[in-house]
Amino acid sequence: MNGVVVIDKPQGLTAHDVVNRVRRILGQRSVGHLGTLDPSATGVLPIVTGSLTRLAQFYTHSEKVYEGVIRFGFATDTYDAEGEATTPPCAVCLDIDQLRALAADFRGVIEQVPPPFSAKKIAGVRAYKLARKKQEVTLKPVKVEIKELEILEVNDDRARFRARVGAGTYMRSLAHDLGQRWGCGAHLASLRRTAVAEFVIQDAHTLDELERAIRQGSAEDVFVHPRKLLLQFPSVTATDENLALIRAGRAVNLPELSRAPLVKVFHGQRELIAIASRVAGTLFHPGIVFSR
Repeated sequence: MNGVVVIDKPQGLTAHDVVNRVRRILGQRSVGHLGTLDPSATGVLPIVTGSLTRLAQFYTHSEKVYEGVIRFGFATDTYDAEGEATTPPCAVCLDIDQLRALAADFRGVIEQVPPPFSAKKIAGVRAYKLARKKQEVTLKPVKVEIKELEILEVNDDRARFRARVGAGTYMRSLAHDLGQRWGCGAHLASLRRTAVAEFVIQDAHTLDELERAIRQGSAEDVFVHPRKLLLQFPSVTATDENLALIRAGRAVNLPELSRAPLVKVFHGQRELIAIASRVAGTLFHPGIVFSR
């Protein structure tokens, strides 16, 4: 089975756990995901299967949208609710206008230090492995982009937010940094991802729903229609003559798409057979062939 399905990841599972579950449901090994998600977080986790696992290279820089809750009053070592407190708790009185003004300082391209409990490597070792052993973790700041950050409401010591961010942004670090700037410490209390690139929560399915669809033979009801993938690339349906050439990895003329640098090539309505790149003029080369 070659396709993409958007899973609504439940709390408590890692992205790898979800991949393993999908492997069992589909009965195939070739399964991957488009962007990891912390075990405590829920929401959009696009899963790629079969030959379409090769699509992952086009989603490494995808923007993401989150909704969540930041708890002010103390920081934790993991920067979320799963960790141990690293600052003494203190009473907090949040002012939504002041908090919105503070959030505005974080919009744009900023430097952010990843959490100590993260997959970043230090001398070849994952940071979280060092942190679990109580060893010192010193990570360098990286540039990330926070395109939108909106404080939706405050309630006692908690602030609900929505954020649209570029690839590599840690929402746990954002919560931690906001707490430092507020002067009382803070951590990420909950997080839900509502979008990754073109994949949105409204199109997501639970693992149970996927399993039921496969059992009933209605996989097309839950898998993303292939023509909705990589919306930034135009689509073309190959002629029978071009189809054979493309599957053989040979260049073809696609005059109606001569201005596009990359195009999706289909056989019929649903079978994505290749991503082709423009060589010159109207000549396109199938750099990635999914179906031969």
